Amino acid sequence: MHERETRYSARYTRGVTLLLMAAYTFNSMDRSIVSIIGQAMKVDLKLTDTQLGLLGGSAFAVLYALGGIPIARLAERFNRVNIITLALICWSALTALLGAAATFMQLLVIRVGIGIAESGCSPPSHSLLSDYVPAERRASALSIYSCGISLGYIAGAVIGGYVAQHAGWRMACATVGLPGIAMALVIRLVVREPARGYSERAIGQGKPVAAVAAPPFALRTELGELAAVARLLLEWPVLNVVLGVTIGSFAAYGSYAFVPAYFSRAFALDYATIGLVSGFAGGVSVGIGIFAGGFIADYLATRSKRWYALVPAIGTAIAAPFYVLAFLQPDWKSSALILSIPGFFHYASLGPTFGIVQNVVDTRRRATATALLFICLSVLALGGGPLFTGWLIDRFAASEFRALLGQGLAAVERVDSFRTACPGGEAPASAGAALRSACTAALTHATRQGLVTTCLFYAWSAFHYLLAAFGIGRTLDAAAARNAALAARR
Repeated sequence: MHERETRYSARYTRGVTLLLMAAYTFNSMDRSIVSIIGQAMKVDLKLTDTQLGLLGGSAFAVLYALGGIPIARLAERFNRVNIITLALICWSALTALLGAAATFMQLLVIRVGIGIAESGCSPPSHSLLSDYVPAERRASALSIYSCGISLGYIAGAVIGGYVAQHAGWRMACATVGLPGIAMALVIRLVVREPARGYSERAIGQGKPVAAVAAPPFALRTELGELAAVARLLLEWPVLNVVLGVTIGSFAAYGSYAFVPAYFSRAFALDYATIGLVSGFAGGVSVGIGIFAGGFIADYLATRSKRWYALVPAIGTAIAAPFYVLAFLQPDWKSSALILSIPGFFHYASLGPTFGIVQNVVDTRRRATATALLFICLSVLALGGGPLFTGWLIDRFAASEFRALLGQGLAAVERVDSFRTACPGGEAPASAGAALRSACTAALTHATRQGLVTTCLFYAWSAFHYLLAAFGIGRTLDAAAARNAALAARR
């Protein structure tokens, strides 16, 4: 079967890429808002850092991952633009609703809903971009799309921090959530659904394009497709790429979830200032790195495809010591300055990583491949990173507080543990000066220790990318030949 395919100009393709990046910007902003306003939520609702980690990561991520597979399978069969539009409307509305929560359980349920809805963004978006853009430029296009991570974090930090400072954390949720609904309508009106495999087939000379029909739905077929994609992702070089991005994202999600809280606890900055500092220190270099990484990898890959793995390996290895050093500084200006450096190097890995995953699978498996990758990034990285760091901070705080008790605090204040003495990380207003000082000191020291420990995972991530460089070229060449043969038969 053949159909005459609409020809999409380079200008229109760039516009589609930017609109999908905008959707991902709202995805990132709404996902990260809990870390931006987390300290205000912690004090208001008397939460622990483990609970904050659960809200910022695990509660969101598990359902994000579980929702990703069925949504991805729908994206392999149905209109991907409609799926992205509906998902964006849902998670934006739920983010605004987050500001109405009065208990931890209400926050938890809403974050679960946001996680399910946000899983409808990247799998269909990666699949769309892969149909618009040929393989040799795919890492670059996916880098542009992935800039939404940093743009969303910057917008969430600056806008959310400012609104939280002047109108409270509840209003901050509504402010960052509601505009996403308008963006969803723009995407629905502007972005068109291309034919599957549009970028792989010869349309430049007006030749007919083979329509890639979806197989009839059956549970056995769906499970078989999942297994086939999983086997491709478990090939040794690709597996190491998946491990590299997962472990690096574990460290990134775990540390960035508590960067705003760290600047509040260690340096007593107000929320508006924290939003500016953490947004630009942790967002600008990240965005530049994401943008540049794909273009650098695509350029170097013309010489050897192993650069798709070497660019992330080198970048992440350089970033690791800078992240650790940033959290050991005695003043916030030095900490923010150093923190603005490593994001460029670490996040240069995203475009090449996503490009590899898209290039090793067939046209009807691209959304599924992204969904399976995002299970790792969600359950293990986003779900585990903030929870692990929050748990570490709680443990370090309890240990530090016990040490302060041993230094004579117990003789002044009748206290037995950090959690009971410092609910929400702060001593009650009626407490004495010694207890208030001890709570602040214990939490500050613990936050720094937890962040430094989490950042050590970056070195582990770089090691897996380095392993991937041995063989990734052969794997990509084999996948290109396989996809070309499939396209020729259609």
